[in-house]
Amino acid sequence: MAVQEIVPGIYSIGVRDWDRKLFDELIPLPDGTSYNSYLVKGSEKTVVIDSVDPTKCNEWLANLDRLNIEHIDYIVSHHAEQDHSGSIPNLLARFPKAKVVTIEKCREFLQDLLLIPSEQFLVIKDGETLSLGDRTIEFIFTPWVHWPETMCTYIKEDKMLFSCDFFGSHMATSHLFVPDDHKVIEDAKRYFAEIMMPFRTTIKKNIEKLLAREIGYIAPSHGPVYDKPNIIIDAYNSWVSDKVENMAVLAYVSMHGSTQIMADYLTNALMSRGVNVKVFNLTRADLGDLAMFLVDSATVILGTSTVLTGPHPAAVYASTLINALRPRLKYVALFGSFGWGGRTVEIIKNSLSNLKVELFEPILAKGHPKESDFQKLDHLADEIAARHRDLKNQ
Repeated sequence: MAVQEIVPGIYSIGVRDWDRKLFDELIPLPDGTSYNSYLVKGSEKTVVIDSVDPTKCNEWLANLDRLNIEHIDYIVSHHAEQDHSGSIPNLLARFPKAKVVTIEKCREFLQDLLLIPSEQFLVIKDGETLSLGDRTIEFIFTPWVHWPETMCTYIKEDKMLFSCDFFGSHMATSHLFVPDDHKVIEDAKRYFAEIMMPFRTTIKKNIEKLLAREIGYIAPSHGPVYDKPNIIIDAYNSWVSDKVENMAVLAYVSMHGSTQIMADYLTNALMSRGVNVKVFNLTRADLGDLAMFLVDSATVILGTSTVLTGPHPAAVYASTLINALRPRLKYVALFGSFGWGGRTVEIIKNSLSNLKVELFEPILAKGHPKESDFQKLDHLADEIAARHRDLKNQ
């Protein structure tokens, strides 16, 4: 990867990972990702901001070599997770006099994760500044975006915010700046859904904190740099609000066709009542896509077959994921099919304990759905449509 200059004296030196398809052994990456790192040259001091995933360390160090860097004074660590911090020890081996600049909580994490000795750190506090000569770095504590120790940095002379995971997107692109607003916002929304959504309330406060500064550029830790920062700031303000849309996510798994029949019937019933529906077959769905649609949806509907005496494991996994992501849902519905009984409703309800939602009366058909089951599905569609109309009028 070529080194790219954002503004004179500030360089993008990170690495694209074009082929990575899974993050944290959990999150699908349809567009790959990047591990962004930046070099800032001041008239007196030189700073590297974050490192890269250890798998790409050699490429990263080669980028530094292209700039003929002979001395580094500081290494800023915004966040201890290894895709940002994992190559810091390699850089310290090359520049042993450099200080790792971070907050106390991140210092603790870095010592635990990377065994960096305490004497290598310069611990700063929220709002503290560090002079590079003709540039000044301000450190802004932004906890729970998305770990407890996360922070951002701001260079006032360039109006540049280095935001780490905040405002990021899993996207590998050769463009330094956002090449396609729609595509990047879509990837950023997926990233928000999978990583940031559980912390909406904290994120809202941190956005307000950051906007006390004039921001001309946002340089995140994943994805391209925003030279039009309002597009991502406006998107985040929408995603962290309490407003939901006239959308129902219907996620189901069917073993022998009965739950499939109910899913198809309910989908059509909702559509005929003016409710937008996004359907996911849980045995085939990209759960990252599901998470992205949860960001705006008012309702989630889970459909499941019964395996022995409980819900299908795919439905349990989906409900557990939804519970962990804590979207701003207002309503939850459950339907499915069973043979001789079981604890499906109890298990699914317990797995959604984090959600503050209204739960509609579950609909479980014994075997193939009967006319009475279809009537219940019609009634459920009526209730969901009515609730959505009420939300629109609020």
